[in-house]
Amino acid sequence: MITSFPAFTAALDRRLQAHAAAPLAVGFSGGGDSLALLILTLDWAHAHGRSVLSLTVDHQLNPASADWTAEALAKARALGAEARALAWTGPKPATGLSAAARAARHALLADAARQAGARVLLLGHTADDLAEAALMRAQGSTVPDPRAWSPSPAWPEGRGVFVLRPLLLVGRGEIRDGLRARGETWLDDPANVDPRSARARARHDLQQTDGTSRQGAASDAPAVTSPIGAAPPSPLRGRGEGYLVLPRDAPAAHVAAACLCAAGTVQPPRGERLRRLVDRIRAGETFTATLAGARIEADGEGVWFFREPGEARRAGPPPMGEVSAKPTEGGLVEPPTSPPTDPSGRLPHRGRGDLAEPLALPLNQPVVWDGRYELTAAEPGLVVRPLQGLAARLPLAQRRALKGFPAAARPSLPVLLAPDGTVTCPILAGTKATRARCLVMDRFEAATGRVDQEPAT
Repeated sequence: MITSFPAFTAALDRRLQAHAAAPLAVGFSGGGDSLALLILTLDWAHAHGRSVLSLTVDHQLNPASADWTAEALAKARALGAEARALAWTGPKPATGLSAAARAARHALLADAARQAGARVLLLGHTADDLAEAALMRAQGSTVPDPRAWSPSPAWPEGRGVFVLRPLLLVGRGEIRDGLRARGETWLDDPANVDPRSARARARHDLQQTDGTSRQGAASDAPAVTSPIGAAPPSPLRGRGEGYLVLPRDAPAAHVAAACLCAAGTVQPPRGERLRRLVDRIRAGETFTATLAGARIEADGEGVWFFREPGEARRAGPPPMGEVSAKPTEGGLVEPPTSPPTDPSGRLPHRGRGDLAEPLALPLNQPVVWDGRYELTAAEPGLVVRPLQGLAARLPLAQRRALKGFPAAARPSLPVLLAPDGTVTCPILAGTKATRARCLVMDRFEAATGRVDQEPAT
């Protein structure tokens, strides 16, 4: 079947490491698009000696979803893939259900892919999805185009995971013709024809015009969740721990990415506020501003992006551990029972006014703290909190090292409180008690297009 879709083969040859040891993760719903994606990916992977992990999300929105999930697992295994199912458990929102389901799906898929060692998650969006998105925007929606290659939109679950959509140049009809030629059958989700869904209405409208309204093409432009296409980023003037420095001529997309990554947040700035910030930067102004959880200091030829200290008092991104990692009988994956999670299976946001509230670090389990640092405690009883107010309790060598950091970067550095009252900062000095990794630079490089192929493993 793979010979019938040369654009698919070209996309995988361009983006993937042919003989990497990591598995390829495929989002498989049981529908026609994802079935073709799984079959084609298996053909390519077998030719290159790679394994494939099929991931199916049960959103638990339809009484038949458990049966659909079981059928998808059986089909994936029959085709030769390892198969796992993931469940979006808990109560569902009364409004914004589609967006919540999409966010939960991305988080579950990315988390499972990352824990399996996969660096790339393949999804089955087609040329029809591009056309539907264009029509939805024409009707007032803000839905973005699916991108051919982008970092996972789920953070921090998707850290280090990239999404590849190799069927964006192929129409849904062509895909189904190929499946019928193989004698395949697939699931047609009733939600795809539910007139309450904007996506379903757009699909119906396009079908009435025989697809003549199709427009758009697969884009390889860098993306920051909602993409603002841009060329590869200008060189950074500085790359400190937990903060970024850009030149004044940095594209708007990179300014948005710097705000997002330096703040550790999940929603990049957009629209008029971003445009005003970029205009001030380009005009050569000297100023300090805040946007999207970031503190921006423009001075001379550079612009510095920090986490705004007050962000910890607001509902910043949740500290995230290895959630949704327990396979249940039948292969379903559920969130752990402790600590408590929200309906998406993610750890809850910290409440307002909790700047000094410590977070206990589980032993030998990576936790993403404040969206910027991955911490793994090698000793029990450690808690982490922002440095603000504790600098005087640091060891002398660390207090001296702290002076090398810009003043705006210091309050939000992580510090560890040991059971005996000792205070240390793993960023200022290595410690056997905790492994610390700053995620800011890796996230920025992924968001701005510096990583355009599967990372080597």
